[in-house]
Amino acid sequence: MSAAGSPAPAAARADARPAARADAAAPTVVVVGAGFGGLRVARELAGAPLRVILLDRHNYHLFQPLLYQVATAGLEPEGIARPVRAILRGQRNFEFRMAEVQGVDLDARTVRTDAGNVAYDHLVLALGGETNFYGVEGAARHGFGLKDVDDAVAIRNQVLRCFEEATLEADAARRRALLTFLVVGGGPTGVEMAGAFAELVRVVLVKDYPRLDLADVRILLLEASSRLLAAMPPRLSATAADTLWAKHVEVRFGAAVEAYDGSGARLRGGETIPARTLVWAAGVRAAALAGTLGLRTGPQGRVAVTPTLQVPGHPEVFVIGDAAWVDDGGPPHPMMAPVALQMARTAARNITLALRGRPGEAFRFRDPGSLATIGRRAAVARVHGLSFTGFPAWVVWLVVHLVQLIGFRNKLVVLINWAWDYFFYDRAVRLITRR
Repeated sequence: MSAAGSPAPAAARADARPAARADAAAPTVVVVGAGFGGLRVARELAGAPLRVILLDRHNYHLFQPLLYQVATAGLEPEGIARPVRAILRGQRNFEFRMAEVQGVDLDARTVRTDAGNVAYDHLVLALGGETNFYGVEGAARHGFGLKDVDDAVAIRNQVLRCFEEATLEADAARRRALLTFLVVGGGPTGVEMAGAFAELVRVVLVKDYPRLDLADVRILLLEASSRLLAAMPPRLSATAADTLWAKHVEVRFGAAVEAYDGSGARLRGGETIPARTLVWAAGVRAAALAGTLGLRTGPQGRVAVTPTLQVPGHPEVFVIGDAAWVDDGGPPHPMMAPVALQMARTAARNITLALRGRPGEAFRFRDPGSLATIGRRAAVARVHGLSFTGFPAWVVWLVVHLVQLIGFRNKLVVLINWAWDYFFYDRAVRLITRR
């Protein structure tokens, strides 16, 4: 994954001397995590008299909202990821280190990593989240989460492998289990995943596997509550459910999964659904590192912070994004990209205010709305208080996601893949890449 249009020697020289471009005597801000929040903090501090060090175990920033399209053979991982060094190459006070963070010594103001310790004057923890299986028996071991590139590729491999095995399976019951796909959770990720599964199967794979009986294929969206997309108005939730049914997705409400063993899911009430594939989109919690810092945590393992996003007793430490719980008496903020981006701006602003000896500003979330696509020409949207569905919502979804993608090359690659899928009813990446 390299930046288009930049000669490799120049990039190598820029990466080889990151420290020389920042004042070594300037205060050091260490940012942990190159997700939406962490990357935005680094960018917001571009003109500040600071040395900014960004740490992440991966060398890329991932556009997670489109991860489900990698899982359903629509996009390559390279289309929704971009190297951190390429993104921030021109920022003179910036340094990136690919390292696994193992802990933080708050008293010594040091971040411990597998590549050595990193001292800081200010620390921003943008740790992100991980799949929350809620302790459901077997779900973490046999099911699939969807938080990173490896998860998405594993799902793609699993789906395609199930179709390959089904063509060779003589037993009808086993064949139906191979061709039954369960998506758990009726939030945006679950709805988008189920819709994409349906289109992959009924528009593309039906042509690749003409000997399989399409009647054997089942896609079920299991939601424990009484409706989909709980954050949206009821009318949009109902529209999403109706659209999924029209795409041959079985939407089941009040369907709480109690166990999954890799061959079938047991629901509350005793029903068992034979299925070789289960994708868990039912919950998110703060990354495990958040629980090892010795700090007070709250809902979903998130670190308690003040309204200024600082850790009580350690004003030099900020927590943002999925790992942050603003302990102000209100409900936790949604674990979504707009929250992380807005928190990042507040944290960066408060760091620069601290340099001037001024008090920080309280975080105020401004909800831009939410979008969910359900496949070709179908989506639901709530934007600035306006609700709409169908083709207009789908166009808005396309535009918003293209605009938010980082890098012209990524935008172009994704646009070409979407156009190919739209006009030719085909998916570009139907590869089983590992056994």
